[in-house]
Amino acid sequence: MNHKLDTSFIKAVVFDFDGTLARLNIDFSVMRSSIRKLMTVFQIPDSEITDLHILEMIDAGVVYLNELRPADAAVFQSRAHELVTRMEIGAADEGALFDGTRTLLAELASRSIRTGVVTRNCRIAVIKVFPDIAHHCQALLTREDTEHVKPHPEHLRSALRALGVFPAEAIMVGDHPLDILLGRETGTCTVGVLTGHSGREDLRSANADLIIDKAIDIINIF
Repeated sequence: MNHKLDTSFIKAVVFDFDGTLARLNIDFSVMRSSIRKLMTVFQIPDSEITDLHILEMIDAGVVYLNELRPADAAVFQSRAHELVTRMEIGAADEGALFDGTRTLLAELASRSIRTGVVTRNCRIAVIKVFPDIAHHCQALLTREDTEHVKPHPEHLRSALRALGVFPAEAIMVGDHPLDILLGRETGTCTVGVLTGHSGREDLRSANADLIIDKAIDIINIF
């Protein structure tokens, strides 16, 4: 991990949302448990979802059902995503932007740095917490806006295309090792923040180029 980044060539900063720019207060343990219960209803064995994140659990369940009972696959997928979306929106009702988020984005804009957000959250939840996001970011890609959600590189690549920059001209900022993996596999610089559920060692192990306390601190590296 470097303690200073060369930002002379940086034209854009892309942020994760929940845990980086805002707190949505999603109880992921409850969400995971709810999806597991739904999978039990559809007779999807636990062996299909070992060590997977929630959206990937759903995808694995769909693949399993498509092989055995294709008619059930679409029903399961719809019900699972409805469950996740409902919980995200409920959490967003109690969520809020971190202090300084708008100031951060305005300051980057004043320095001609383009900004975007890539998130596994649904669009409705993001807009509930940040209704004026379109006035502050040039690109917002939620899970509905991409065929492959992060950490698949295509999620970030789509945002970079929307911003009109190459990966080497961008920084990916996030609170989770998945965000660091996303940036590294896409070819951006990576910055980890400590405002989410991951600690410094988690982000260091993911090989973040830089770790800062909170997203607004990124202003100090330009």
